[in-house]
Amino acid sequence: MTRQTAMLNAYTPGAGHLSAEDEALANRRAQALGPAYRLFYETPVHLVRGQGVHLHAPDGTAYLDCYNNVASVGHCHPRVVQAMANQAATLATHTRYLHETILTYAERLLALFPPDLSHVMFTCTGSEANDLALRIARAATDGTGIVVTDNAYHGVTLATAEMSMSIGPAVAPGPAVFPIPAPSAANYPQGIAEGFAEAVTNACDRMAAQGIRPALLIVDTIFSSDGVYADPAGFLAPAAAAIRKAGGLFLADEVQPGFGRTGSQFWGFKRHDLIPDMVSMGKPMGNGYPLAGLALQPQVIADFGAKARYFNTFGGNAVAAAVGLAVLDVIRDEALQQNAATVGTALADGLRTLARRHEALGETRAAGLFIGQTIQTDGQPDPARTARLVNALRDNRILISSTGRQGDSLKIRPPLPFSLANVDQVLTTLDRLLPTI
Repeated sequence: MTRQTAMLNAYTPGAGHLSAEDEALANRRAQALGPAYRLFYETPVHLVRGQGVHLHAPDGTAYLDCYNNVASVGHCHPRVVQAMANQAATLATHTRYLHETILTYAERLLALFPPDLSHVMFTCTGSEANDLALRIARAATDGTGIVVTDNAYHGVTLATAEMSMSIGPAVAPGPAVFPIPAPSAANYPQGIAEGFAEAVTNACDRMAAQGIRPALLIVDTIFSSDGVYADPAGFLAPAAAAIRKAGGLFLADEVQPGFGRTGSQFWGFKRHDLIPDMVSMGKPMGNGYPLAGLALQPQVIADFGAKARYFNTFGGNAVAAAVGLAVLDVIRDEALQQNAATVGTALADGLRTLARRHEALGETRAAGLFIGQTIQTDGQPDPARTARLVNALRDNRILISSTGRQGDSLKIRPPLPFSLANVDQVLTTLDRLLPTI
């Protein structure tokens, strides 16, 4: 059974147990925003404040946030808020004037990449960054074909939505998009590295049969919408070699796994011992401020840069650059990458220990503070049970969601300051709830 990621864990109007006030708010939202928006949970959560790893309801109820990688260094981090306010009170303008902060930020950011990735272009969202990468890849390769995984999510522009299989068949795949199975042992019993690379080659062969030249292989390097596939480390390198052999480029989408979340490395692609042609970034980059970007090797941008100009009114503006610098400072000063490694390992180990007592817990797939936990019944994926657990956790003040092609996995990616005490709360709550689900 295939399920659309956009529909997982979604509220059905009239089906939740909302207060009269929140019911009116949900109806007002539907009237103003229209039918395409979705709310999380059977009974949506009304939030008014965030701090650290918690979100707060109007009555002061605190929810532990196990899902939000946007506020990567913690909700409303005071250093990030102060940097935003100070720069907004001084100068807020685009990138077509000389200004030092964007250059300082670009240099700091590029220093975190292998030297081959020596240019960076700024956007407001990860969708824009991936859209820009596709434009550049087409110019560099004279191709249009795109290889993606079969439940991927890469954005909401027309081009990126067509390569976001998780949005559903009404949108994706586009005519030049060729999906392949996610890199799981079940999909590639001959070996994930070999099998995934062969799938890329086969997709390029299918393109050639239709007269399409390959432009791009794009993967979220933690495969979050596919269900979280982190291991074995190194398995992506043969796939990158395969797309390059066919004449295309390799784009590492780091919007979700980047900025230290995987613990052992600052970027997800670094776990695979390869250097991408391009790397897209977004969500955690600005801790809630709309900041995103694309790092790339200089030869990739050469043809595009010679023939086209790039301008983004708000991408990389002075306030965004100040916020980005503050986020990097906090990650460094608070040792958040190291925390992701330590706390993420404790959470993954704790889930595996719980699985010995609870048959509902299947495979735990993890890298740092990015964890996919399969939920099963009699050893088989159980998306209905997963949904019940997600909503039971919400009722017990823990916010989480589901992922995967069948919606049978918990998607666990809390803000990076998540602590061992927070881990204990999650594991204790799961231990209590699982027999009832």
